[in-house]
Amino acid sequence: MSDFSIDLKIDPVLPKRKDYRIGSIGAGFIVRAQHMVAYRDVGFNPYAIASLSREESDFVAKLHSIPNVYDTWLELIADENVEILDIAVPPDCQLEIVREAVKQKHIQGILCQKPLAMNLTEAKEIVRLCRDAGIKLGVNSNMRYDPSIRALKTLLDENLLGKVVLATIDMRAIPHWQGFLQKYDRIEILNMGIHHIDAFRYLFGDPEKITALTRRDPRTTFNHIDGISQYTFQYANETMATSLDDVWAWPGEGCEKDFYIKWRVVGEEGMAEGRIFWYAETPTPSTIKFTSKRYPNQWFTPELNRIWFPDAFRGTMAQLLCAVENDTVPEINGEDNLHTMAAIEACYRSIKEEKTINFNEVLQEAVL
Repeated sequence: MSDFSIDLKIDPVLPKRKDYRIGSIGAGFIVRAQHMVAYRDVGFNPYAIASLSREESDFVAKLHSIPNVYDTWLELIADENVEILDIAVPPDCQLEIVREAVKQKHIQGILCQKPLAMNLTEAKEIVRLCRDAGIKLGVNSNMRYDPSIRALKTLLDENLLGKVVLATIDMRAIPHWQGFLQKYDRIEILNMGIHHIDAFRYLFGDPEKITALTRRDPRTTFNHIDGISQYTFQYANETMATSLDDVWAWPGEGCEKDFYIKWRVVGEEGMAEGRIFWYAETPTPSTIKFTSKRYPNQWFTPELNRIWFPDAFRGTMAQLLCAVENDTVPEINGEDNLHTMAAIEACYRSIKEEKTINFNEVLQEAVL
């Protein structure tokens, strides 16, 4: 490692002002164990909380020293001290909240969960509402802030791998399908695969073509289109990026488990691979190793010392706060996220029509 000194830039840029008053809507696991832990770790200011359960809100407020608890989210957004809104509710509920939040002149920024909505039409409406109100909109696409993905982005920006030939993500895991999803038939690509789809866009940009295949997940009893899914992005420069999302992953009791998320990128001048320990029983840092012709015949294995959950949530909030502070466009902004939603729509059309989809044709529907 002595001749390698590039900063992999895995830590987010933080705002100079860290005391923006954040109002959180939602008090479930993602808020309790991820958002609040990450925010406190970097000195952000959780100011208020509301959820469907006052008891849960009180518990999270006590656990994380949040001074103000409200019975309803409507009461929270009416508090003129709230500057930043952190929405952590099911995506089919976000439009209703945003529609009311943009009426509040004191709210300067909104961080929405991903997916932004259950369909492209509602996602566009959220983006339009925030744009018209002059409110900064960020989307919690947190895999962009996984340390291994962040480091990979730096390697690509430094051209250490050369032109990318093939990128792959291999996920063997059993996600927890939230109860609200039983009302819908789109589950894996929209709610888990979205991490990988957005990561491909973050790393390589928009594709030219998208092809997707799927089969039902034997473990998931409610009606669904996509269980085990595979989708491939083809780029104008011939780069190919593909993900296999195996949500079956384990036949059940009597068999050993082997859960993981692995990625690999091979270019004309080097290659890199990483692992994200989402299913580790104890918090385990993501890993990366890479080799490049620029540093011949060596593998580099820098220690990242960061984990996906909860560390990535430092970055998703920080990029919004920086945009509010500097009056700039958030790194993960609403307009950009519509491209991710369009890619998801293209996957479902590919499945339905049993053919490769021209991405630009779907993207036209995402333009405001």
